[in-house]
Amino acid sequence: MPSDPTIRVRIAPSPTGPLHIGTARTALFNYLFARHTGGTFLLRLEDTDVARSTEAFEKDILEGLHWLGITWDEGPGVAGMEEAGPYAPYRQMQRLPSYAAAAEQLLNADLAYRCYCTSDELEAERHAREAAKLAPGYSGRCSTLNSAERAARESEGRRGAIRFRVRPGIVGWNDMIRDRVEIDTANLGGDFVIVRADGNPLYHFTVVVDDMAMQISHVIRGEDHISNTPKHILLFEGLGYPLPVFGHLPLILNPDGTKMSKRKSQTAVADYIAQGFTREALVNYFAFLGWSPGTEEDVLTLDEIAERFELDKVQKGGARFDRERLEWLNGQWIRRLDDEDLVERLLPFTDASFAAGQIERRPTADEVRTLLPIVRERIHTLAALPETAGFLWRNTVAVDAAAIVPKRWDAATTVDGLTAARELLAGHDAVTWEADELEPPLRALVEARGWKAGDLFMAIRVAVTGMTATPPLFDVLVALGREQTLGRIDAALALLASA
Repeated sequence: MPSDPTIRVRIAPSPTGPLHIGTARTALFNYLFARHTGGTFLLRLEDTDVARSTEAFEKDILEGLHWLGITWDEGPGVAGMEEAGPYAPYRQMQRLPSYAAAAEQLLNADLAYRCYCTSDELEAERHAREAAKLAPGYSGRCSTLNSAERAARESEGRRGAIRFRVRPGIVGWNDMIRDRVEIDTANLGGDFVIVRADGNPLYHFTVVVDDMAMQISHVIRGEDHISNTPKHILLFEGLGYPLPVFGHLPLILNPDGTKMSKRKSQTAVADYIAQGFTREALVNYFAFLGWSPGTEEDVLTLDEIAERFELDKVQKGGARFDRERLEWLNGQWIRRLDDEDLVERLLPFTDASFAAGQIERRPTADEVRTLLPIVRERIHTLAALPETAGFLWRNTVAVDAAAIVPKRWDAATTVDGLTAARELLAGHDAVTWEADELEPPLRALVEARGWKAGDLFMAIRVAVTGMTATPPLFDVLVALGREQTLGRIDAALALLASA
């Protein structure tokens, strides 16, 4: 697609919860579309839900998107920066006068009216419709009130909400992803409220007024908004604004095909960051939730994805979230990072492990760097380093006596094997304490005794680490050092003797 600077897209999260995968994926697709087309990507905060919106959630959303590399051309600032863009402010609660003016425009054109129904009256109407087996919806009882009738209700102290008049007929649009979509307005539930009686504007209204004011050309959002789009189109028509182009992204599903939700699934992006997923892997994976470059490529940078991104390659069906696939992709990115970058990203996780008391010593950057050759291929998340190599930073390890004994051995053979191995290992000094020096004598030992190397090596591994799966054994022994290795074998022998 050729560059088109008239393209303007947006993400408009509500700060009523933390940044979740669905919002991040939608933001990413808007960002990619803007970057691919040479358009503008903006962010605005839909914070009119005052009761549930918080500064903490706003901070989580803005900083989370920024951390992922999904930066906006216009919108609120991050980390103390001022908001930027010609259509400021980008927070809805600071834009209330524009909603009041738009509502007045609709009232004056008789495209909206004041509704004085109380909550009790609306509830009674709802029950009556249910009893009559009618679809839920507003009857329009206030739609024909004359000025005297309105004045009478206001004299009773009633404050009128503002409802938009829904015209009869079909509302349709050519969806960028779903082709032609048409919905009969009879299914919209009647005239809908755009401004509450207290003057607070509602989502369907504010989103349209803001999209008009900010000259949004394309509205790209989740398919759960399809049912909202007819209302938005009617409001665009009523306010006399050209329709933007709509595109509705597939839902993100759990592996079993059910809808991913905050209550049943892990959806907060911050949780994945805390678990050691890299920004590169998360963005890479989110891009593949409903889109494909049409090639066999799996590992792509944000810029590479933007270069290839086209909305006509977005699938219509739901995108299943596969954590195993994400972990695999994260492992690929861990292997791509240069040593200094990887060490810098790993240290916060070893620090957190130390603070939690899971390790007894905080490793230095040099120690972590030394470990990279033996752990880089084994860890799928940054948080896995303390789990994989934490035994190096503990003074002692918890060892299960039964686990020290290999399946083909008994306790006596294990004691014999560990004793012989310790004697050979003790014969090395600091100079010869290297993997290629330690391994040959132990292999000669198992050959002389007629043992399987795997049995002796497993006994040593469990004795010195407390684990049955670790990085390569002789690299582990080198990392532990001579004194710790011998001391832990001695402790294991003492444990077997007392068992």
